[in-house]
Amino acid sequence: MHHLTPEQIAELREDLLKLREAILRHAEEQIRDPSNVVFEGGDEIDRANIEADRYLNLQRIKTRELKLLRKIDYALMKMEQGIYGVCESCGALIPFERLKARPVANMCINCKEKEEERENE
Repeated sequence: MHHLTPEQIAELREDLLKLREAILRHAEEQIRDPSNVVFEGGDEIDRANIEADRYLNLQRIKTRELKLLRKIDYALMKMEQGIYGVCESCGALIPFERLKARPVANMCINCKEKEEERENE
């Protein structure tokens, strides 16, 4: 017996798929047009620094997007297995409202807060 209705699961699956599509579209745009920076004045060193900063920023974005894509795929896999919406730490059911706000959530709010407290120590 699952705590989410089939309609809720369908809605969350749709949210995950839309998010996945948006990330892939953004990545594709970055690849297609890597020169979305206009160099105005400055010497070669200034331009090189701007380009290096832009590259590092793009790498950070790619890393974040890749992590999010993995979380989305993981959530979709859990849906297929019928175990989506269950806290991986304590086994509690994750409320629909939390999943709606963060469809890749794999922990209840209590366990997530405890994890963040441990990370900040």
